[in-house]
Amino acid sequence: MLCCNEMAERPVQAVASRFVAPLTRLAGATVLLVPALPDATDVATLTAVLDGLLLTGSRSHVAPWRYGARPLPDDQIVDEDRDEVALALAGGMIEAGKPVFGICRGLQEINVLFGGSLCAAADAGRHHRGAWSGDYDSLFHHGHDVELCARGRLADATGVQRVRVNSVHQQGIDRLGSGLTVEAIAADDGLIEAVSARPCGADVLGVQWHPEWDTANSPASRAFFSLIGAGLRGGTDPVSTRRTE
Repeated sequence: MLCCNEMAERPVQAVASRFVAPLTRLAGATVLLVPALPDATDVATLTAVLDGLLLTGSRSHVAPWRYGARPLPDDQIVDEDRDEVALALAGGMIEAGKPVFGICRGLQEINVLFGGSLCAAADAGRHHRGAWSGDYDSLFHHGHDVELCARGRLADATGVQRVRVNSVHQQGIDRLGSGLTVEAIAADDGLIEAVSARPCGADVLGVQWHPEWDTANSPASRAFFSLIGAGLRGGTDPVSTRRTE
């Protein structure tokens, strides 16, 4: 799991604990935190050691120059060290035939790695509410519907065609990366909400929403972490997360 660069009086490596719990509980993974520091990260060694990689969500954005866009507004931060480590390590893992997964920023990193681009979310009020400095409930306790694409990994794993998810992001996929398949789209505005690929024999799967936030009430979230577990074990069939009526 990749960290982010944050400030707590001094620079720190950080990852929210909420990303760790479902990895251990639902995916059966042992979590290793990777610093987002290029000089401290040996991509070749990590690629050999790790069974899989999760690119987590973050308050920061992928630097626009990496996908040919103009600089972001001053109120949106970038983390170029994370960009460098994330793209290099994810690329190394994929080339080695090992699975890579992404949540929110992680989905966007996957899209950029595959040559895609990003843009401002079409409806900021639906995709992002509240402020990072405020109450987290105001950020995460709202939702919208997404349509799961027929015969996709998430649709097959959940057994449903529409799920309600939460979103906390200010950017989204604009041009889809080459080789990626759309797994889900927002029901209201068609924004791409999940993508997948198997370029070198292992899963690549990313979602724009935050499955780590409320796995108990979200079949799509449980499916995502079960797919991570299956990918780490070298298989394609997750433990069933289908809803029982």
